[in-house]
Amino acid sequence: MAQEYSFDIVSNINLQEVSNAVQVALKEIRNRFDFKHSRAEIIPEKDKLTLVADDEYKLRSLKDVLEHKMVKRRVPLKALNYQKIERGFNRTVKQEVLYQNGIPSEKSREIVKLIKKEKFKAQVAIQGDQLRVSSKKKDILQEIMSFLKETDLGINMQFTNYR
Repeated sequence: MAQEYSFDIVSNINLQEVSNAVQVALKEIRNRFDFKHSRAEIIPEKDKLTLVADDEYKLRSLKDVLEHKMVKRRVPLKALNYQKIERGFNRTVKQEVLYQNGIPSEKSREIVKLIKKEKFKAQVAIQGDQLRVSSKKKDILQEIMSFLKETDLGINMQFTNYR
């Protein structure tokens, strides 16, 4: 029997790095002149962040500072799902930022279709919120990895467990 090689496609973010980026962003916001005497907060929760500011302009600036700090910490911005801006109490605006953990089922099916459409000699299995790709040749797996990196699916993906 021939050896079978495989790798997993997962979508995870390092929550410790997210927390560090939030702390550094808050420190910068407290020292910035354009945020003096105004409300600008990043409220971390278990599976999301809540951005609160006085108006949409300050919210956009807050988001820019946060994204800049996340990029420095190597947190992928595709793993952040920004929700609709809502009006808060006391004339503020807020926006929730959800973390993407795991690959959604519709994206999993889309990845399977893409791999089959390209006619790679590999098998793809959906395992909950991740995918396992297996083949008899390592070269095919590497081609699939590079193909998926080039294809913009709008989600954060990592390739792990390569054997």
